[in-house]
Amino acid sequence: MKIIYDPENDIIDLILGAGEVAESDEIREGVIVDYDSDGKVVSIEILDASEKVSDPMGIQYEVKARSAA
Repeated sequence: MKIIYDPENDIIDLILGAGEVAESDEIREGVIVDYDSDGKVVSIEILDASEKVSDPMGIQYEVKARSAA
């Protein structure tokens, strides 16, 4: 996974897979989900990111602990 913020164009790209984009769907205004030919999510693009995200340049990565079975 890779996250790219382009401050010049105010766009965040969340790259989730290496597949080639076959289809895109704007699920809300300015939020675009890209799918590969198998229907798997490849990336999510957020336009006008500074209006939709409180801190587009801040990243916090967390791995949730597994629950005890």
